Amino acid sequence: MSKKTVRDIDVSHKRVLVRVDFNVPLSPDGKVLDDFRIRAALPTINYLIENNAKVILMTHLGRPKGRVVPNLRLDPVAKVLSELINRPVKKLDDCIGEEVKKEVFSMKDGDIVLLENLRFHKEEKENNPEFARELASLGEVYVDDAFATAHRIAASTVGVASYLPAVAGLLMEKEINALTKVLTAPEHPFVAVLGGAKVSDKIGVIQNLMNKVDAFLIGGGMCFTFLKAKGYKIGYSLCEDEKLSFAQELMKEAKEKGIKVILPADVVVTPEIKEGAPSKVVDIEEIPGDEIGVDIGPKTVEIFKNELSKAKTIVWNGPLGVFEIKQFAKGTYDIAEFIGTLEGVTAVAGGGETAAALRRFGADKKITHVSTGGGAFLKFLEGHSLPAIDVLEEK
Repeated sequence: MSKKTVRDIDVSHKRVLVRVDFNVPLSPDGKVLDDFRIRAALPTINYLIENNAKVILMTHLGRPKGRVVPNLRLDPVAKVLSELINRPVKKLDDCIGEEVKKEVFSMKDGDIVLLENLRFHKEEKENNPEFARELASLGEVYVDDAFATAHRIAASTVGVASYLPAVAGLLMEKEINALTKVLTAPEHPFVAVLGGAKVSDKIGVIQNLMNKVDAFLIGGGMCFTFLKAKGYKIGYSLCEDEKLSFAQELMKEAKEKGIKVILPADVVVTPEIKEGAPSKVVDIEEIPGDEIGVDIGPKTVEIFKNELSKAKTIVWNGPLGVFEIKQFAKGTYDIAEFIGTLEGVTAVAGGGETAAALRRFGADKKITHVSTGGGAFLKFLEGHSLPAIDVLEEK
């Protein structure tokens, strides 16, 4: 990686301002439901503690739209982080101001504070220079470890880099290295597994991967746009009619270039998407006119496995069915399990729903790299540079 990381600078006895992404789901009673993103930042936090830094963490949570929203305060996050690192984490009541400065400037080496939700201030999303300067005044060095927000231009991700030496954290480094490898130096065969609801969300990714991959395996809601483009009747299944011509052109281009586009041979259908609804497996020629496709079927799972078994590089974005409902999650689960058994393969998965599905099945630990990014992961795969990475210092 060409950017400096936290290992390339002296952090000892310094106040280190760290942008993390602790935008985690909370239960109605204020408990953290998934600590994946908090755990992902631990290597950087532990590195700073071990090297006698004063650690000042900042993050957003939810969408408070510039107002103080009590149930989006970061107290539950501080509690979980404290338990994970087995040391106190002091959560402050704001992220700027004299009280915050007083607390920060009295920190000792190894202390950790968590600033209050950045998005309680509208200036955060506006990348307000004065707000960025206020945040920067708390630290002597800036470390960005929030890959998931790297595609956003905000005061805490881009603005602060104007005022402080700015370097990548260890998670940011890991994300950049993993994604750069699959885009610039993948071992072949290279297979892309694409799912999720919409073709429109994946157009940039498909176009950027077109000259890189050997096969696209397409499932999820988006497969029905492709199936309809091939002339199949898809019942009430999700379809973006305005993307039918794109799907046809993509399949034509792929065929000309010798790239496989593998669509489902069978699907699970149901009259309604809800827990306990009746469902059945049908071949794609037999999708009932009054039902909805909600998962790939067992034949498709075997076809996908056969293609994946030959792969040396796999990139996966998007679940292959409505994985939130257990009976429609089998396709995603089976493919996740299978990828986890492959040896000598670089497998990178990302996107909010994809990562959530893998964690739900316990398959995330068996895959080479599960990205913390949703939008940032997609932007990177599309080949775009990310503003919060661009502002970091070069080695």
